[in-house]
Amino acid sequence: MNFSWLLPETVSTFGPALDDLYYVILWITGIVFFATEITLVVFMVKYRHREGRKAEYIHGSNKAEVIWTVIPFVIVMGLAFYSKALWDEIRDPDRIPPDSFPINVMASQFEWNATYAGADGQFGTSDDFVSRNVLHIPVDRPVVVYLEAEDVIHSFFLPDFRVKQDAVPGMMIPVWFQATRTGEFTLACAELCGLGHYTMDGRVVVDSEADFQSWLDSQQAEEDSD
Repeated sequence: MNFSWLLPETVSTFGPALDDLYYVILWITGIVFFATEITLVVFMVKYRHREGRKAEYIHGSNKAEVIWTVIPFVIVMGLAFYSKALWDEIRDPDRIPPDSFPINVMASQFEWNATYAGADGQFGTSDDFVSRNVLHIPVDRPVVVYLEAEDVIHSFFLPDFRVKQDAVPGMMIPVWFQATRTGEFTLACAELCGLGHYTMDGRVVVDSEADFQSWLDSQQAEEDSD
């Protein structure tokens, strides 16, 4: 089920599964909310004050206690088991595809710095180059972002890819995803990180494999000429 007014169209491989989980939780919580509010209104009318009617003490019901404890427990556990496989696929470092294209991303007030390995394929060497606030990635190929923060906690948020991960100072956190179509998409910080938080925005540019390689070559050529 897709409500376009709720979520932007997903452009990642695991986006549809995350959307399905979101809508399942939305339906469950929505049903519980409306059932609770309707019950509240009914009880307000049924047990409203009336002349000549005296309030009576009613002892608690063990049966009711068991029912409203067991039902939420079953629902929560069901959601936990339903979401575990998806969570493991997305978050387990051991399940990151081995052929993922690596990018180091450093978050700082108030920008994103993406470091790409140069021709030698190794980070920390002289041919590395940095792209500020623009993340280029290839389509139909897994990408792993090694996320760090220079100063305070930031949050790496790609709404179109259904990716959101805090960047924490002193930690390097891998985040992987795979784009399913080309285009330009939002890169935002979803954690209040200072007075300039609102300016910390960027773009994710998903290129075809050929265009991505051409971009890498042009960046490498600029780096070599400096």
